[in-house]
This record gives sequence, C-alpha cells and structure tokens, in this order.
Amino acid sequence: MMRETCAAAKVEHAGFHILRHTYGSRLAMAGVPMAVIAEALGHAGERITRKHYAHLAPSYVRDAVRAGLGSLGIFAEQKLKVVA
Repeated sequence: MMRETCAAAKVEHAGFHILRHTYGSRLAMAGVPMAVIAEALGHAGERITRKHYAHLAPSYVRDAVRAGLGSLGIFAEQKLKVVA
C-alpha cells in the first residue's frame, strides 16, 4: 500500500520505517520530551530514543537553566544577549 500511495502522490517511495523515523525526528525538533517520544514510538525506555533523536532536540536543560536564572541581578535584562 505504501508503494502505491507514494506513486499516487508522485513522491519517492518511503517505507513505514522512514515515516516512523521522520515522526520521531519531528517530535524531537518540536521539543517534545524524550520520554514522550519513547512512549509514542513504543520504545521500552528512553535510552534508544536518546541515541537516535536527542541530537535533534533543542536543549531543554540549557533553556530551563537560562529561564530560571535570568540575569542573577548582575546585568540589566535588556542588555542580556543569549548566545546559542
């Protein structure tokens, strides 16, 4: 069915595995937690999910620390520049 659907859509053939990987990748790039992605993909735990998708995720830890610390009263907020 996938081959027929791809042919009808005039796109290169993509099997179920590549679509599943694309789904996981898109979730990671959207900032969805690894535990949620692991559950959505049916992984037994986060280890394999992190191995394949963590490099695509925005840094949750980095962003949480920056949001929590603010300027620490050292700098005026408007002068802070976040360097990624």
